[in-house]
This record gives sequence, structure tokens and C-alpha cells, in this order.
Amino acid sequence: MKRKFGDRANWRRVTRRQFTSRYVDNENFTGYITLYSIQALKEPLWKSYGTHTFRIADKGYSWLQYYPKGSNFIVTAMFDDKQQIIEWYIDICKSQGITDQGVPWFDDLYLDIVVLKNGEVFLLDQDELDDALAQRLISPRDYELAAETTRELLHAIDAHTFPFFLMSLEHRRSGFLEERDDDPLK
Repeated sequence: MKRKFGDRANWRRVTRRQFTSRYVDNENFTGYITLYSIQALKEPLWKSYGTHTFRIADKGYSWLQYYPKGSNFIVTAMFDDKQQIIEWYIDICKSQGITDQGVPWFDDLYLDIVVLKNGEVFLLDQDELDDALAQRLISPRDYELAAETTRELLHAIDAHTFPFFLMSLEHRRSGFLEERDDDPLK
């Protein structure tokens, strides 16, 4: 199981970045929300899902990430340099927390869900989860946690009750992590 950090400080592809993190506690969301803005990088990052190939990291791109308190998933909304959504990437995790420096982290449980802006959904890395169980890198309880969390998320996505799609679009549009006097999340 790998621990991943919201500031991606060890991501060598990106040579200049800006990272902002804020704890939010309101009726719509409780947990950390971060914004990772790419200012310079060695080369763009491309990903393929099905027949689609997308650039998900390049100069001017930003990743808005949600760490819902008490949840076993993290949501990353990836935006291009025009602040248009590229995709939502949902990491299934065992646990999450915060470093002494205020950087959110999560312990990745291998399974991922990608939702494209056209609504297509892809489940990734089932083989990695199966291998982790077979190699005893995770317990049967961790395996079931990942499977159950994924089932619940896929059901919410299918039922159109997963709130992070619209929430992330609104947050990115409003620039909510910028310091403003009229900030609705303060």
C-alpha cells in the first residue's frame, strides 16, 4: 500500500507548482480541499481510457482534490489551462490524514474510478488489488473495504447522486481557494 500526498512534492515531472490546502466544514462538505496548480513541467502527461486519450497535466493545468472526512476515497477533478474539466479521478483508500505541515495524504487501496466529462466511467487496477491480496500486501478486510467502497461509489455515480462532479465545477469556476473577502467557504 502506498501513501500519497496532496502536494505531490516528489513528482519530478512538475518543476514549478503552487499548492493550496484548506479544511472546510459546512453543510455541503467536510474535509480537506486542495488545489495543485502546474506552472512548469518537463513534459505533459497523457492518459488513455478506452478509445480516448487525454492530456491531464501540462502548464496551466490544475487538480482540485477532495479528502472527505471519514471516507475511503479521494476525488481529483483535473482541469486544463482554460479551467475546463478533463476528468474526475477517484482513488479508493484505506485511510487518510494530514501531515504536521498541513498536507493531506491517503493510503491508496489500488482501485480507481475515472469519470470522463462525457459521463463514461472506467474502473481501473482491479488486477493490482487482486495481486496485493495474493501477495499479502493487504488484508482480506482491506480488499473487501476497497470492493465495497467501489460498489457504493459506482452506484452513486450511476444514480447521479455523487456530489463531487458539480461541486468541483463550481469550486473551480469560483476560484474558491483564492483569498477573498466574500469567500463562501470561510
